[in-house]
Amino acid sequence: MSEDRFVANVRQLAAEIDALNHRAVREYEPVVETLVSMRSRDKVQVEQALDGLLSFCGFAPALELYRRLCRHYWDIDPVATASYVDAYRTMWDTDEDGR
Repeated sequence: MSEDRFVANVRQLAAEIDALNHRAVREYEPVVETLVSMRSRDKVQVEQALDGLLSFCGFAPALELYRRLCRHYWDIDPVATASYVDAYRTMWDTDEDGR
């Protein structure tokens, strides 16, 4: 594979990932809005949304939805919420010192 073809493939992949990130936000935004505005205490629905959003938290708008839902969930189940915060940190947080 030539270098030009490789670069084109990487660009195409990056564009597809970007489109998927935007789609995830479009899909999850109304879910999060409903759960929060209705003050839902349905742990299954909240956790399904958090589980789905976690994969997209490298994209700032998805991370904001995740944080918003975690803040909502904290009053319902702080232990479970802490595990979601830890899952985010494990998957996405980087140590600035490179350790």
